Amino acid sequence: MRHRSFAAALSLSALLLPCRPAAAQTVAELQRQINELKALIQAQAASPRRGARPAVAASGPRRSDAGTRPAAGRPVESAVATLPAASTAKPVVKPLVFDEPSTWWDALVPPAPQPLTDRIAEPGRAKTWFERLSLRGYTQLRVNEFLSGDDTAPAGRARLRSVHDGGISDRNNFTFRRVRLVLQGDIHERLFLYIQPDFAVNVSNQSGGEPRGNFTQLRDAFADVYLDDERRTKLRFGQQKVPYGWENLQSSQNRLTLDRSHAINSAIPGERDIGVTAYYTPRHVQRIWDRLAAGGQKLFGNYGAFGLGVYNGQTINRVEQNKDLMVAGMATWPFELDALGPIFAGQVVEVGASAYRNRFQPEIRAGGVSPVAFDDRRVGLHAILYPQPFGLQAEWNWGRGPEFDPVRRLIETTPLSGGYVQAMVKVDHSPVGPFMPYARLQTYDGGWKVATNAPRLDTDEVEVGVEFQPIKALEITLAYARMKRREADERRLGRAEGHLFRGQLQVNY
Repeated sequence: MRHRSFAAALSLSALLLPCRPAAAQTVAELQRQINELKALIQAQAASPRRGARPAVAASGPRRSDAGTRPAAGRPVESAVATLPAASTAKPVVKPLVFDEPSTWWDALVPPAPQPLTDRIAEPGRAKTWFERLSLRGYTQLRVNEFLSGDDTAPAGRARLRSVHDGGISDRNNFTFRRVRLVLQGDIHERLFLYIQPDFAVNVSNQSGGEPRGNFTQLRDAFADVYLDDERRTKLRFGQQKVPYGWENLQSSQNRLTLDRSHAINSAIPGERDIGVTAYYTPRHVQRIWDRLAAGGQKLFGNYGAFGLGVYNGQTINRVEQNKDLMVAGMATWPFELDALGPIFAGQVVEVGASAYRNRFQPEIRAGGVSPVAFDDRRVGLHAILYPQPFGLQAEWNWGRGPEFDPVRRLIETTPLSGGYVQAMVKVDHSPVGPFMPYARLQTYDGGWKVATNAPRLDTDEVEVGVEFQPIKALEITLAYARMKRREADERRLGRAEGHLFRGQLQVNY
């Protein structure tokens, strides 16, 4: 290397220095010229570049601190992003230093352009849209296998089917239950955006009636407007979850059981509607929820300790059919049980209630939507003892809603009731990673208003299972269920029974 450096320096000195006859130059003179050239190059490299800014102490937050939140819980920056004016300084060419090791491609390939986020990352600079928004999601792959039971039945008799999982049939193997992507972020210190599509929705083939899968459907599209600096009070606008039922508000990404219960979900199938909701969360309630979330508990999501809203009332992705608005509200409150003694240290129990009133017009077999709007109202209670390590969860609701009468052959408003009780154990450390075994008993007797002609569901079911999490991004749920239920089709009578093995692999990203 030294020989090559010496040869290069010798060649450059021959080009840059005044030419003399070769015979007149001694070795000592040549060595002196090389030393002078090295000193000149080192001086140029050490001097500040033309047009470069002097180093000063940053008065604003560092780049790595951009996006951190003060105690008030909101971003420091404003929502308007301004790019700096283009620099007029001439580019500085880095001199070639001969005694540094290099390769041929170092001289041929130009340096990579500086990333835009680094070029505009200055103290006090507002974030751009791509720095404020984040993308996440999850995918659920399922398999359902009949161990025994009514997987098929003659015409007019109920088959064992599920209103929540179309993969329960005599022909299916693997199905996608959900493929979700969530785009979310603070686009202003007082404005939060949330958009979630699902890429695994089933639709019907209109010409032949054969269902087709893996279509895209909008699930959520809302904006939160915060009314205070601490983000305890907010208004939510758009398509969103209706605050009714603790389990309905809990994300399917976090829920322990494979499906929601019929009794609670039949109130708001799809859990969502278009409307406006006001939420309020006291500071000490948020503190309890934050502690539970840090401990790995499966929360219902921050929908406020109190929520009250108005909505169209026809449920998710359905056109509004009347001028009447659905009004729904929910209150939930966590209590720390430490004062009861050492055995309750760290334990939290949460209790609450929810209710709604609505006028609903179901689709009818003859085509279109019923011209009659039926009374649709409920009230429900919930209680959760968070598993540390043992936990209990229960919900129950009562009300009235549309239901098809097979004797009179018409839809009418009838009473309904039902709920579930669930027990679970949370094990944080084991050779296979964290896992949670559970058992749930559910029952429901009432209408399923979003199916054609609002058929009656009569469900009794026991499910036991376990969720494993070998790595944080991967969850595996294995479950056994003994089902006894009516099919959601008013043309099929009776109840079907069966024993099923069910499995789900969920990938979080």
